[in-house]
Amino acid sequence: MFEIKKDTMISEIIENAPEAMPVFMSIGMHCMGCAMASGETLEQACYAHEVDPDEFLEKLNAHLSAQ
Repeated sequence: MFEIKKDTMISEIIENAPEAMPVFMSIGMHCMGCAMASGETLEQACYAHEVDPDEFLEKLNAHLSAQ
């Protein structure tokens, strides 16, 4: 399984774990392919969307481990 941490780039997540997309969309991150997403870390994206990065990371990893 691809390891995702707070400093993982969104573009890396899209490339290596596309099955993560529904979790991002569930918190309002709908522009995963936009220019900002390719240059942001998971933590930066969470802060931009007013989401706690630790809680989101836990939810994301739970989703991915269930796949």
